[in-house]
Amino acid sequence: MTDRRFLARRFDTERPRLRAIATKLLGSSADADDALQEAWLRLDRSGDEAIENLPAWLTTVVSRVSLDMLRAPRRTREHSWQVEPWRDEPVSANPDPAELVAQSDQVSVALLILLETLSPAERIAFVLHDVFDQPFDQIAAVLDRTPDAARQLASRARRRVRGAAEPARPSSERGRRIVEAWLAAAQDGNIAALLSVLDDGAVLHADYGTTKQIVDGAHAIAEQAVLSGRLAAHSTPVLIDGRPGVAAVMGSRVVSIMAFDIEDDRIVRLHVLADPDRLDALGVQEIVDMAP
Repeated sequence: MTDRRFLARRFDTERPRLRAIATKLLGSSADADDALQEAWLRLDRSGDEAIENLPAWLTTVVSRVSLDMLRAPRRTREHSWQVEPWRDEPVSANPDPAELVAQSDQVSVALLILLETLSPAERIAFVLHDVFDQPFDQIAAVLDRTPDAARQLASRARRRVRGAAEPARPSSERGRRIVEAWLAAAQDGNIAALLSVLDDGAVLHADYGTTKQIVDGAHAIAEQAVLSGRLAAHSTPVLIDGRPGVAAVMGSRVVSIMAFDIEDDRIVRLHVLADPDRLDALGVQEIVDMAP
């Protein structure tokens, strides 16, 4: 019988690669972790005695689990809270979708929306082949199709993603201006200035770990922002899931992050994460420390 500890070590060796695959297939680090957990359970049940190529076997299993998750009835997807420094860099007008996906483990919100236009099978074929250079015979095994059919799926997905219009969102400069206006108004306790950047029907969702809070309406949100003015004074702009956001730092430690959904130069939704355990797990402190 295979030593379970040896099996676990082999799985851990493959974990970073498998997590990158699952994250790009599913667009969510939380969903990717669920897929890896299921893959480990399947490996633990089967052992590796009859597995000739464990990396390929695990790639197939993680891809099949991801395919099942993509095919499942849509559930409300939580934000993955992927945080990165806010650098205003020029972006190519016609980027290669596969290159965008391959740039890092973080899939931008805009690109994720484009991938959502694909069927689950097209998405699997496109990402596995164009990003991870998996052969079509292996992709065919994941999809239970012929290699030619898998090749056609990838080709169709490539055309659809390249031809899709990127969803409208505020420019980096405009988003930065709105975030900085928010921080300045909150720090100054200026209710009128806060209301000028908030949509009347704005909603704030906050997760503190042990409790959650929803604040409805611009006035209620503005009043709470004024009470948190000290945090605004110690906040730095960041990108969260590709959206404008801020990280609040107190005593050299990140205590919360907040993402803004902006439409027509108004903030329509705010998402706050102040759960210290989740912030630590996301590595937000290290990312903020690297910010220019």
